[in-house]
Amino acid sequence: MTKRLILVLGGARSGKSRLAEDLAMRLGERVLYVATAEAWDAEMAGRIAHHRRRRPEGWRTLEAPRDIGRALGEGAADADVVLLDCLTLLLSNLMLDLGEDPDEEAAAARLNSEVDSVLAAYELGRWSLIVVSNEVGWGLVPPYPLGRVYRDVLGRAHQRLAARADQVYLVVAGIPLDLKRLGGLVENPGGQL
Repeated sequence: MTKRLILVLGGARSGKSRLAEDLAMRLGERVLYVATAEAWDAEMAGRIAHHRRRRPEGWRTLEAPRDIGRALGEGAADADVVLLDCLTLLLSNLMLDLGEDPDEEAAAARLNSEVDSVLAAYELGRWSLIVVSNEVGWGLVPPYPLGRVYRDVLGRAHQRLAARADQVYLVVAGIPLDLKRLGGLVENPGGQL
C-alpha cells in the first residue's frame, strides 16, 4: 500500500481519535502511536489512561511531548503507520515552555519547527502518517491574548498540514467529512458526490 499523510480534525469529543485509530488499523498492522499528552493533573492522567486502554495490544506507544521528528527517526523504522495524537497538545506543551506570556512569533516558530521535523521524518520513512488535532477556531474570539495566540498558531499549522495531506477529515458528532473530496466539488461544481 502507498504511504499516505492524513489529517484528522474535530472538536472535543467529536470522535476524531477513534476515526484516526480506525484508519490506522486499515493502513497497516504495525502501528506506532505517538502520544503528546503530559499528565499534569489527575483528570489528564485519566484521559491518558482511557486512550491507552482503547489501543490494540499490538500497537507500540511512543510518548513524545516535544521533538517528535527526532523521536520518529529513532522509533518509527519498523512501523507501517504512525498515529500522532495530538497536535493540539503538542502546541500546548511548546507554549508552556515559553512562559506566561508567549510571543506569537516564538510560538509559531516552535510549532513550525516541530511540523517541519515531523514532515521530514515522514518523507524519509516508509510509513503512513495520521495527525490528529482539535479544530479550535470556530468559537468566540478568546478574550485573552494567550488564547488568541494559541488559536492563530494552531490554525495556520492546520492549513500547512492540510495542504500537504493526501486526505483531510473533519469529524463532527462522530461523523467524518472528507474535506479534500468536498473541496474538489467546490472547485468542480459539476462533480459527483
